[in-house]
Amino acid sequence: MKIDYYTPFYNDQFYHIYNRGNSSENIFYEPENYYFFLKRLGDYLTNCVEIFAYCLLPNHFHLLIRVTDKNLVGEQFRLLFLSYSKAINKQRERTGSLFQKRFKRTVIEGIPSLCRAAIYIHTNPVHHKIANDFENYLYSSFQSLLSDKETKPNREEILKWFGGRDNFLILHKERIELPDSDNFLVEN
Repeated sequence: MKIDYYTPFYNDQFYHIYNRGNSSENIFYEPENYYFFLKRLGDYLTNCVEIFAYCLLPNHFHLLIRVTDKNLVGEQFRLLFLSYSKAINKQRERTGSLFQKRFKRTVIEGIPSLCRAAIYIHTNPVHHKIANDFENYLYSSFQSLLSDKETKPNREEILKWFGGRDNFLILHKERIELPDSDNFLVEN
């Protein structure tokens, strides 16, 4: 009997999803790769999750999602990774697994924790010294959540968690200025 030690998926539950390349190798090589991954993300997951935040970095990615169909989500992630891996393997003339075997997931509960997760995800490029400025990093949902353009992430709900657009921006900047503080959000 095989025991699955990974957190199961439940409907209406929020998760921080993350994975990286095998041996910490890159999974994104060119700008087109990031956009292709986002397209595939929409193709495979919109029928089973709601996306709130994302950030794609050269060797890993982060997503903040809410599951809408627990029966489909695991298989749809598998298909996403398979589709993307096949495309990268063909483009890079490589073989083998692109991603680590099991993607990680952490249950997120409560508005303060959801806000902290979103901030962590959006500021990750600065944390890993990939960018000096998270606000203009091209491969995260930060700018799309502040814009008026149509976007896949649920802008209305995530901005509501933060108490509006201005607080969303202030709390993200505060996290960069006070990186060791974990008390910048308190439950109301």
